[in-house]
Amino acid sequence: MSGHSKWAGIKHKKAIIDAKRGKVFTRITREIVVAAKEGGGVLEHNARLRKAIELGREANMPQDNIKKAVLRGTGEIPGVMYEEVAYEGYGPSGVAIMLEGTTDNRNRTASEIRKIFSSHGGNMGENGCVSWMFSQKGYIAVEKSKHNEEELMEAALDLGAEDFRAEDEDMYEIFTKPADFEKVKKGLTEKNIPLASAEITFLPQTYVKLTGKPAESMLKLLDILEDHDDVKNVFANFDISAEEMEKIQAQEGK
Repeated sequence: MSGHSKWAGIKHKKAIIDAKRGKVFTRITREIVVAAKEGGGVLEHNARLRKAIELGREANMPQDNIKKAVLRGTGEIPGVMYEEVAYEGYGPSGVAIMLEGTTDNRNRTASEIRKIFSSHGGNMGENGCVSWMFSQKGYIAVEKSKHNEEELMEAALDLGAEDFRAEDEDMYEIFTKPADFEKVKKGLTEKNIPLASAEITFLPQTYVKLTGKPAESMLKLLDILEDHDDVKNVFANFDISAEEMEKIQAQEGK
């Protein structure tokens, strides 16, 4: 497990499980409410809301649920309102961790996140303590089996991508400036290139290599953080090799 792409892969698999639990709908609903609250309910003027609704449709969220979430955000119908929160801290072996979330009770969420950190070999710090270790980027992944490398690289760079990487075993990775993300994503989609993942994310500038118990503890901590209802995204600067990952998965399967 090396860098962003492998963790993104784990999150993708976990999202499938979460969908069965109904958690995907809950998180998308919150994102729609917050997006509508901050930018209004007119899609043409609210890129964040467009993205949230797109996620809802991809997850087969009922149209009525989407409409009600927008109306709650704009205040046209009553309902629980959410605000955005962000937390930073350290995991086992000093791994830097950043969280993005939404909550209807800031004090409760902060207390619960702090307890998760402390119960799993980490500690929550002040905002700003680790964010300087990350850079915000647009990230797009395409399965290697789905497209030709040279054609994809040429298309991505022509559309304005910053970087193209083929080091990952399964995925081609495309990186953009946040402002160019939608343009590159739209351009690739229009070329009928299937995207395995596409998001604005935070990429670590350096990584902490983990093996053995620290690696197991880190994955457990991140899994529990991701599982919290108020957590939307988790970013961390760990590096676990594919071989080490296989060992951990084998242990879990016993």
